Parts: sequence; structure tokens; C-alpha cells
Amino acid sequence: MPLKAELHCHIEGAAAPELVIRQAKKYGRDTSAFIRDGSFVWHDFTSFLAAYDFASDLFRTEEDYTALSEHYLSSLARDGAIYSEFFISPDHAIKAGLSPKAYTDALGEGIRLANAKTGIEARMIVTGVRHFGVESVEKAARFATKSGNPLVVGFGLAGDERIGDFEDFVRAFEIAREAGLGITVHAGELTGWQTVESALDEIRPARIGHGVRAIENPDLVKRIADEGVVLECCPGSNVALSVFPDFASHPFPALRRAGCKVTLNSDDPPYFWTSLKREYDMAAEQFGMKDAELLAVTRTAIEAAFVDRRTKAGLLARMDKRQVSMRV
Repeated sequence: MPLKAELHCHIEGAAAPELVIRQAKKYGRDTSAFIRDGSFVWHDFTSFLAAYDFASDLFRTEEDYTALSEHYLSSLARDGAIYSEFFISPDHAIKAGLSPKAYTDALGEGIRLANAKTGIEARMIVTGVRHFGVESVEKAARFATKSGNPLVVGFGLAGDERIGDFEDFVRAFEIAREAGLGITVHAGELTGWQTVESALDEIRPARIGHGVRAIENPDLVKRIADEGVVLECCPGSNVALSVFPDFASHPFPALRRAGCKVTLNSDDPPYFWTSLKREYDMAAEQFGMKDAELLAVTRTAIEAAFVDRRTKAGLLARMDKRQVSMRV
């Protein structure tokens, strides 16, 4: 089993059904409308959001958020992951009645517990939500720079791609970049290649969340490859949301052949009936990738991680050790 690493996962969207059921019992809520036979139930984007919001509302205290990150990271480690970066949202914290700092520190405690138990390393990326408006995104950026938590290493932009232009959010990313945070943005998922081009022009991110619609423009694909921008690809999510009809139609192999730096990620895993392990398994089954090629994808993710040099060197050493053992 190849070692794995993940750069693109929304922590509220990573809550497994069994954990959500446990939380629902804690708060006296009925899960039958959203979870059946141990799986989330939805049929379109609106019902997906309803299920997502229901589950997210069951995480309300620092203890809840610590349990969430520890549970998710421990499950990743069982599946062979050695590193994870996940998105966190100050807006979720406020909705839950917590300060963004209390929320972030609680998630960080879950990271610490999972690391002590399994050895997995993890970091957090604060995200602004574009459909909440420019002021909200800039507020999230300022929090990211002043959180005081060393596990916060990046800033990103999520939310409805159809709302707002990237030029509206330039100041937010300047705030984050000046503080030394890594920069990633969601683009080219539900909207076309133009949003990827705009992200590159206006924000200049090191990584793009999804970015797969770039395949619609060969010149843009070449630019991504030439500039070394890393794509946080989420094939299972893309197929579940009908961005592409099936894995056979997904551009991951084509982007990789074109020289783009691609990674495998799970996005909101239980909602899309996936996991990081399944993403790697499907890459092997549907894209014909061998273990050595999958390890190369993991190496790309670790090299692109917004983590300190010492930790990154340790992770790469673990990869080198695994590659030696595979050759023996």
C-alpha cells in the first residue's frame, strides 16, 4: 500500500457518518433524514448542502472539534496517510458560537492527539468563503495571520465560484502572503477554465483547489505546467457532483501527462462516498497508475505542503524509506 498525503479536505465535511450519529445523540437530534444505512443521503447540490449544514451544526464545542480532527486524521493514518492539510473556517466557528481562536486551537488539539497516536502530521489552512463577501474574506485572512497557532500554515478561498471575481479578493491574499502563509484557491470546479486563469492572474497561488476544468484550454494547461502550480485534484468529488460523468472522463491522467503537478484528495469524503484511500485505489483501477506512480503523487503533495522545512524533510525521508523497501 503506497504512502499517502492530502492537501484538500474541508474538516467539517470530513465528519464520518458514525461520528455525526454520535454527535446527534449528544444533542438530541434525529439523523434519519440525512443518514441511512451508515451513509449520507442527498440527490442534488441543494440536498447535499442541507446534509452538510445539518452535520456541521452538531459540532458546537471545543471538545467536539477536537474529536472531529482526531477522528478524521486517525482514519487517514490507518489508510496509510502520513500528512494532511485541511481547510478550516472562522465563519463555521462563529456559527457554532465559538471564537475562531477557540475553534482553531481545538482542531489543533485533535491534530496533536492524532499525531501522538499514529504519527500522522497535519496542518490547517484558514479559508474565506467568497459568497460571504469581500469583507468577510479579508477578516478571515487577518485571523489567519494572527491566530497564534503554529499549525495554521495557509490561507485559501472556497465557496460558490460563481459569486465575486478574484480581483475582489486580492487584498485578502496580500494580507496572507505578507504574513508568510501558503496560498491556495478553489477554481475550475463548477465553473470553467476562465476561473483558473483568473486565479493565476489575480492571486498567483502556489496551489489551486480542483483546477480540473483547465483541461478545456490547452494553453492554460501548459501555463500551469510551466509555472509549477500544483493542482489539488479530487476525482471522486468531481464525479459525485457531475463535474465529469465518470472516472473515464476525468482529466487527471491528461493533466499529469501534460506535465502538471497533480495530487489526489478527498474534498468532503463521506458525502461523496469516498476517502483518500479510495482516491488512490481509483487512480490505480481507473487511471492505471502503479504504486511507484502513486508514490510520486504523494511526493508531489508533500513537496507542495505548506509545512516547515524540518517536518517536510522528515516526511520525505519516510517516503524514501518506503521506496527502498518496495524495491527490495
